[in-house]
Amino acid sequence: MELTPSQARQTLTGLRLAIGSAVWLAPRQTARLFGLDPAENPATPYVARLFGARNVAIGAVLLDGDDAELDRWLGYGIALDAADALASLGGGIRGYLPKRAAVMTGLTAAAAIALGLVARER
Repeated sequence: MELTPSQARQTLTGLRLAIGSAVWLAPRQTARLFGLDPAENPATPYVARLFGARNVAIGAVLLDGDDAELDRWLGYGIALDAADALASLGGGIRGYLPKRAAVMTGLTAAAAIALGLVARER
């Protein structure tokens, strides 16, 4: 079964809103799900909430934007997710991100990139 652009956009929108909200509302708990230890870095909730707010904002535009807006914001999301994937890779290689966290965050970013690319196909 092939994922249609509409299905990809709906899935990506839901994931951005769900993950973004969860991260913003419960940053320590979601950080642990991604393999991070907030006890080791007390700034984790602050940084997590930046990530969460960004994803909720993009999800909101994807939920209610016109075609031109959707295409533009899908592109912004792909660029941000690529930056996230590179940060995950760099953090894993340099050792300042635990391997599990590098894999979890990297796979999440890669999945968002893939969904964004499919959603942009028309």
